[in-house]
Amino acid sequence: MINKKKLKVIGWSILIVFILLNIVAYFHAYKFTHFGENTDMRTKDPKSLSYFRRVKTLFLGINNPRPTNGQLPGKPYQTILLKSNKTIECWLMKTENAKGTVVLFHGFAGEKSSLLEKSAIFQELGYNTMLVDFMGSGGSEGNQTTIGFFEAEQVKSCFDYLKKNNENKIYLWGTSMGAVAIMKAINDYAIQPAGIMIECPFGSMYETVCARFRLMHAPTVPMAGLLVFWGGLQNNFWAFGHNPIRYAEKITCPTLLMYGELDDKVSRKEIDEIYANLKGPKQISTYPNAGHVSYLTEYGKEWRADVNNFLSAL
Repeated sequence: MINKKKLKVIGWSILIVFILLNIVAYFHAYKFTHFGENTDMRTKDPKSLSYFRRVKTLFLGINNPRPTNGQLPGKPYQTILLKSNKTIECWLMKTENAKGTVVLFHGFAGEKSSLLEKSAIFQELGYNTMLVDFMGSGGSEGNQTTIGFFEAEQVKSCFDYLKKNNENKIYLWGTSMGAVAIMKAINDYAIQPAGIMIECPFGSMYETVCARFRLMHAPTVPMAGLLVFWGGLQNNFWAFGHNPIRYAEKITCPTLLMYGELDDKVSRKEIDEIYANLKGPKQISTYPNAGHVSYLTEYGKEWRADVNNFLSAL
């Protein structure tokens, strides 16, 4: 039998490991949901890191500098500041005899200038465009991101602004976190856009964190769960309940769901579950050799045709 002294040593060892794991998860979660100011400190793609840097990143978290807008629009635009749960900055670009307005939302660690190429395509198709910096990015307030949770209210604020300015044909486009924020806004606030175009939304907060651990060839248990727990606690929401698969059940407007088959951050299973739960008219477009990146890189012609065909049918 194990004597009391050994049991005590085992008990203390387990407690110390548990405390250390929580300390690591706490700092990792903070870095994941808060941007820094040093633009030279971005952590590289985990797949390209050395073993030592990968282990260091695993224990200390990923450094993400605060995203800044790299360029301004090349055509006339209006800068709009909207008071949501944070003050957010938007660019509104008008098109003559517009068919409606497409609002574009970036992904994690993105900003609105990264959407200019897609904005130009929507304008060529005959739509006004509104490009949005979520909180923590570009010209918007703060350094915090909640991976689509509180960003959902900012989606609603943009929708409400356009409604108040007599725009009745509002279309929403978003990638990754932006797609999730759109889905949550429809779930939480029952906004009714004329249609949505969503690229590579993750299935749940827990699953997207697990995917990032897998990219570093690290075990997901128990650290992924601890990171989700502390990230939610630090940012005042229950992160385990952040579930786009469930949000899809409330979406009744026409939806174009887009996915890159080589995506290593969002699985096809997540996409299929989201698609199955969508209640309104829906279609899915996949890009065989695309990962978790802009589909315009390798599939510009196909992407343009997909969004054009979707919008033309509404």
